[in-house]
Amino acid sequence: MRRAGRRGRQAQEGSPMENGVGQEPGTPEPPAAEDIPVPRPSRARPRLVFHTQLAHGSPTGRIEGFTNVKELYAKIAEVFSISPTEILFCTLNTHKVDMQKLLGGQIGLEDFIFAHVRGETKEVEVTKTEDALGLTITDNGAGYAFIKRIKEGSIINRIQTVCVGDSIEAINDHTIVGCRHYEVARMLRELPRAQPFTLRLVQPKKAFDMIGQRTRSSKSPGEGRVASGKETLRLRAQGLATLEEGPSPFEEEAARRVDDLLESYMGIRDSELASTMVEAAKESPSVAQLARGLDSVLGEFAFPQEFVAEVWGAVCHPKGGQE
Repeated sequence: MRRAGRRGRQAQEGSPMENGVGQEPGTPEPPAAEDIPVPRPSRARPRLVFHTQLAHGSPTGRIEGFTNVKELYAKIAEVFSISPTEILFCTLNTHKVDMQKLLGGQIGLEDFIFAHVRGETKEVEVTKTEDALGLTITDNGAGYAFIKRIKEGSIINRIQTVCVGDSIEAINDHTIVGCRHYEVARMLRELPRAQPFTLRLVQPKKAFDMIGQRTRSSKSPGEGRVASGKETLRLRAQGLATLEEGPSPFEEEAARRVDDLLESYMGIRDSELASTMVEAAKESPSVAQLARGLDSVLGEFAFPQEFVAEVWGAVCHPKGGQE
């Protein structure tokens, strides 16, 4: 009876309750929740749309709906009617082959993406006169390893046809397409001295004024960074991409130090790998625990114990012993 009376008064007054607003004394009582469901406004997720061009020149395209690097390349390829395997790597906000602007695991929401595609293929013969060739290798996350840095005065630096940005397609006619950068670096380190070998390289298609310096200091500020305080789309090898705040100054500096260690120990640079190791080190109270954590998520790298200790020290700045 009481519920029927409320509905009667409601019909006479004609005064529906506004969502979330209380009633003044003397106004009609609101209908029971089970009588009139109150719809909740849906909050649609914002569409993340990025602009892109081919680095050697093209109209501007728009891409969206990707969660990892392979899907990103597929979206770019669809826009420009090319195969995803044509894309060697991408840079952010510059069409030049600038390894300081290389697309890694994070894209700022206002970043413009330039895709560098396959150009000419070339072969060079190299004789290894010392253990280190002077190459730093990285990869595009989709099967291509390429040259990120050439050390001044090194064996490779004396071969002018080898350039930063060249993709390494084969070593002694053995294809390495699909190999990760650390695997390629290991193959090059294990080549015997004094025995010539052949590199088959693919250079990115070029426009005017695209090639950056052959060598840059590993201490260059800003490498692989996304501006702090701005939202970025973080791409992951496994799982969905996430929208995150840009890294803090501490995280940027720690990732740079770890990236330097990767280059000195392994001959690779990988800002996303460095960021992953920084996150693991921040959660590890000791070197031993960091080693176990890295082994569980990055076991294929087989990091030596002394390297893990240096990573932990670079991130955690221990004042005493390492344990």
